[in-house]
Amino acid sequence: MARLNDAAVAQITEICDRYAQEKTPLMMILSAVQEEYGYIPLEVQELISEKTGISVAEIYGVVTFYSFFSLEPKGKYVIGCCLGTACYVKGSQQIIDKFSEVLHIKPGGTTDDGMFTLDALRCIGACGIAPAVTINGKVYPKMTVDKVVSVVEEYREKEAV
Repeated sequence: MARLNDAAVAQITEICDRYAQEKTPLMMILSAVQEEYGYIPLEVQELISEKTGISVAEIYGVVTFYSFFSLEPKGKYVIGCCLGTACYVKGSQQIIDKFSEVLHIKPGGTTDDGMFTLDALRCIGACGIAPAVTINGKVYPKMTVDKVVSVVEEYREKEAV
């Protein structure tokens, strides 16, 4: 197992202990770890396995199955472009392509400065306002390719202040 610092081990152990009495604690543990650290690398999965007795294979299977868990660190701003049917037919592929061009990353990637992650999402349930984009939970309805640059600049300006 890779070396986690003592504070991280203590925090993850506390999270595991918090849900120890639950019948099926894994999702709660993983959600808490993801919320705390932003991702769940293999060394953390190994520690969770050690503390819970759940195999690393099972933990890895859950982490890789659910799109809201990540094996890699995400950017400060996570841009989610819905590619569900309603959004797709209204141009969401062109929108995610434009974000990719502007940020110089592919979907699933994070900018070198750690500021943005670009995610392709399946239906987010915002069909009435398609095409929809989310950034850290904020929904951008009826997004267009022409708005992409200004949305990215909005977040870059927040960092410049």
